[in-house]
Amino acid sequence: MMKVLAIGTLQPLSDEQSARIFPDEVPATLKLYLGGKLEQFWLRYGMKGAVFLLNVADQEEAETLIGALPLTQEGLHRFEYFPIGPLSPLGLLIQ
Repeated sequence: MMKVLAIGTLQPLSDEQSARIFPDEVPATLKLYLGGKLEQFWLRYGMKGAVFLLNVADQEEAETLIGALPLTQEGLHRFEYFPIGPLSPLGLLIQ
């Protein structure tokens, strides 16, 4: 398993879009969290969009999971993906 940081930018939504999409978006996101794929999630300050920390096999799985969320499917929430891991040079400090 690896961790992937997914940083989203949410497009402006109409009231109709919000009312139609969020009732599906929230449970779909919660299922990722309860299933252990979505470890943490935050809201970006100053910009609309979510930041997700995912536990996945690879970046492709992260893109597939986030791509299945309703806002992302409709092109309203776009993400950049960053595979991340421990700072390997820190191991030098304990040798």
